[in-house]
Amino acid sequence: MANPSLGLSSIPPPPAGFKSGFVALLGRTNVGKSTLLNALVGQKIAITSPVSQTTRNRLRGIVTTAEAQIILVDTPGIHKPRHELGKILVRNAEAIIGEVDLALLVTDCGAPLGNGDRHVAKLLAQSEMPVLLGLNQADRQTEESAASLDQGYQELAQTYGWEWRKFSALTGEGVAELQGEMIRRLEPGPYYYPPDLATDQPERFIIAELIREQILHLTRQEVPHSVAIAIEKIAETPKLTEVFASITVERASQKGIIIGKQGSMLQAIGSAARLQIQKLIAGDVFLKLFVKIEPKWRQSRRQLLEFGYRLED
Repeated sequence: MANPSLGLSSIPPPPAGFKSGFVALLGRTNVGKSTLLNALVGQKIAITSPVSQTTRNRLRGIVTTAEAQIILVDTPGIHKPRHELGKILVRNAEAIIGEVDLALLVTDCGAPLGNGDRHVAKLLAQSEMPVLLGLNQADRQTEESAASLDQGYQELAQTYGWEWRKFSALTGEGVAELQGEMIRRLEPGPYYYPPDLATDQPERFIIAELIREQILHLTRQEVPHSVAIAIEKIAETPKLTEVFASITVERASQKGIIIGKQGSMLQAIGSAARLQIQKLIAGDVFLKLFVKIEPKWRQSRRQLLEFGYRLED
């Protein structure tokens, strides 16, 4: 599964004046943190969907330019948890505060400033770490609504003494300027990763996420939150990569939705996921999906650990 953007190479000494550091992307759910991560990295390493709580794991994206290396840490959206999985996601997102060189508070400026944004802002302000306020989804504003929508965010920035930048991760407007501002705030430092690396996550993890992304896009609202993916086996030949993956749900009714009439939904999920996986790895892909039921797995600490959901160190 060779991919030069994900492979390891030697780490060179940094040139004079080189900067580096870790930047956390924080915010409430559905503000476009993962879309921004992909836009900054320049390729898809994080799954995206309209469904809230899409991001479940800390994901590092690596941006290396001639003058700097930014390690972007995508985090789950901070929300009010309803189950053990939700508690882990929120605690992991909050735990990153104070552990990075800069926090980018990502908001959706296509809607007015809300209590969720204020809550995350307060957490960041209490940490006394450097913060940049990001007004994402500028493409959702109109000329008539821009001034009124921006006002609340600008007042929030003024309250805490933060600078703010407006951009659209979807269209790319303002993203280069945002990246430049992040680099400006970093200190001189080394390469933390090889310059050609886009993420430190293993391909097995990304493959599982690409499968889950298609479930988020294709199934009903009740299903996506109850889904976990496990890569059971990967077998490689020079021309073909075989991937065997299990989809775990909590109820028989959810299994029926995932499979669909005469297996139509499972086939659609598999076909769409296979096309995405083929962009990641070299050669053709054969993808086989199985569906299992594990009642209340999101409430079981043992099963959460088996699926890779644990409190980060």
